[in-house]
Amino acid sequence: MAKTSPGEFVNQVKTEASKIVWPSRRETLMTAVMVVLMTSLLGIFFFGIDTFFGAVVRWLLSFAAGQA
Repeated sequence: MAKTSPGEFVNQVKTEASKIVWPSRRETLMTAVMVVLMTSLLGIFFFGIDTFFGAVVRWLLSFAAGQA
């Protein structure tokens, strides 16, 4: 492994940092809206699945309790 001097390292960091492309305000806003929308949809979906399976388990438990 080649050793890098501190000065050369700092220059490499500056070079790499200059290649960073930051998203525009519009891109950031659109991404944030999509994240909120998708997490909301997934939350509603998993709430529905959880409610459905909860009802099935309650039905099975009441069915089993009636058989005893």
